[in-house]
Amino acid sequence: MQASPERPPAEARRSNSRKGLPVKAFLLFWFILIILGALATYLYSNHLKQQMLNEMQTHTDQQIQALKSDYEKQLAALSKEVSGLQEKVQSFNELLTFTKDNANNKTDNSNKLYTQLNEVKQQLNTLQKKMDLLK
Repeated sequence: MQASPERPPAEARRSNSRKGLPVKAFLLFWFILIILGALATYLYSNHLKQQMLNEMQTHTDQQIQALKSDYEKQLAALSKEVSGLQEKVQSFNELLTFTKDNANNKTDNSNKLYTQLNEVKQQLNTLQKKMDLLK
């Protein structure tokens, strides 16, 4: 006699397949959860990346606008200085022409005016260079 009764082979297969089904379902469930978690992480990181890029673009635009307005202020100030110096040069030229016409051999006031005119021209040239650098 035998100590334990044996099951028929069809019944053993059904028993194994019943045990295998919950394990497979459990593994499939975890696999799907892992895939969904990875997908959600990827989508959220892309969302954060886009949000950060938008904030950086806004900040950069604000800085560019501030630099542009500062540049325009400096350019306007230099333009005023240059126009003021050009008026001085023009008045010195007129004065120089007048003194040349009225000068005789006894006076030499024209040298002083030439010196002043050269100084003004040098200032005008330096301001012109500054303005060219700003452009």
